[in-house]
Amino acid sequence: MPLWLDLLRTPMAAPESRSLRRMRFTWQGLCLSLALSVGLFTPFHRMAGQLAPVLVAVLLLVTALYTGLYVARKQRVDKAFLEGVGESG
Repeated sequence: MPLWLDLLRTPMAAPESRSLRRMRFTWQGLCLSLALSVGLFTPFHRMAGQLAPVLVAVLLLVTALYTGLYVARKQRVDKAFLEGVGESG
């Protein structure tokens, strides 16, 4: 069997549970909020004043911490799933 066909048939990740889906949507929302707050910083700074850089920094920190939490949990679930189907590596 060609390698590309074997890779298509091989599960690469665990099916997404409801809690992981919620985490993924939260993570995507944090990333989008951070991108918007940085991309539209000038209007945000006009609205929030001197608090704007602090709010963006807090959003950056929360996004970074949540990214680590999400990635660690996703990796643990994927590893357990792949070991269960005999694809451990």
